[in-house]
Amino acid sequence: MFNLILFGPPGSGKGTQSIKIAEKYGLIHISTGDIFRNEIKQKTELGVKFKSLVEKGELVPDELIIDILDSALHKYQNINGFVFDGFPRTLNQSGDLDNLLGKDKESVTLVLALDVDDNEVVTRLLKRAVIEGRKDDTEDVIKNRLQVYKDQTYPLIDLYKKQNKFVGIKGIGSIDQIFDNICGEIDKR
Repeated sequence: MFNLILFGPPGSGKGTQSIKIAEKYGLIHISTGDIFRNEIKQKTELGVKFKSLVEKGELVPDELIIDILDSALHKYQNINGFVFDGFPRTLNQSGDLDNLLGKDKESVTLVLALDVDDNEVVTRLLKRAVIEGRKDDTEDVIKNRLQVYKDQTYPLIDLYKKQNKFVGIKGIGSIDQIFDNICGEIDKR
């Protein structure tokens, strides 16, 4: 199986690119953000917990994420692999993902990160907040989310660099230009 992790700060376009990658390469798109938003929309018990955390720009606890991810991964049989969008975000989560994939004698194949500067992220997310009516995209929450991303995700970049699985991708340009750059890296594997 080909298991890809796509990193990027909030608003970097990783959701859009993950969907395109999944479609082109026949992979299953796993977005923890989409799972959380669905739980919130359905007003489940987990959704209420998620909503409180999301509105503060905080991360969902690892135990909840792992349970949800484990359930999601085992829904699929005989597939080409996964695109993980928004997971893992911490070193602990990367270990948990390794353990989940290891149960099926699988591992992470490639890690790509969309590089987008903070000012561009803030601009994109404020625009998205207006278009989609998302209450979690205020400027203060966005800045907090960016700091959380940097603090917790950057150590993962070092980890995957040491494993020769990491490649940075310029995340500014047209969706198609960025996608072409991503495909160029995937096709090398």
